[in-house]
Amino acid sequence: MSTELTESAVPPPTDPSAESPSAPSRRSFIATTTAVGGAVVAGGLVTGSPLGGGEAVAAEAPPSSRVSLTVNGKRHTVTVDNRTSLLDLLREHLDLPGSKKGCNAGACGACTVLVDGRRVNSCLTLAVRLEGAEVTTIEGLASGDELHPLQKAFIEEDAFQCGYCTPGQIMSGVGCIQEGHTGSKDEIREWMSGNICRCGCYVKIVRAVEQTAQGK
Repeated sequence: MSTELTESAVPPPTDPSAESPSAPSRRSFIATTTAVGGAVVAGGLVTGSPLGGGEAVAAEAPPSSRVSLTVNGKRHTVTVDNRTSLLDLLREHLDLPGSKKGCNAGACGACTVLVDGRRVNSCLTLAVRLEGAEVTTIEGLASGDELHPLQKAFIEEDAFQCGYCTPGQIMSGVGCIQEGHTGSKDEIREWMSGNICRCGCYVKIVRAVEQTAQGK
């Protein structure tokens, strides 16, 4: 018995590119799923369903502390952000803008003040750590209309130009004199080296400090 099929019985070859009229094309399938997905997302946004996993938590206020200190002979009690520097406390809370904000990184000395008689960069000193401290700024050096001797010496020696660094220079000079580091010009320069004068008045600054230290 023959197992060969006659030509009429063999099914015609199938064309791979031909698609059934009832089956969706690849292009129409992608277009449909994209449209449906977009509608779902849009619907979620319209109905207000959370996509971020919950409502945003309100930012908490930074921690603050109450500090009492004496500035230029006057007692102050203030509540400040724990991150507040002494410089910002003086300038923004106590209305004492004489101490200048130069680099705000402790590198220029424009913000120098005295804390318990010791020179400090107020931009690097946290205000909340000064409970009970005695602070002296450039505004507290003069006695009424009578200038401090070093302030007079700066004027006499013309030890400034733009004047921006001058308050810090004078406060550092006062500290240098009180510490006894005025034995020579070189010693004064060494102990005043943390105060930068961009106008280059170093010779006259040293001369003013030396003159004041000698009581002339």
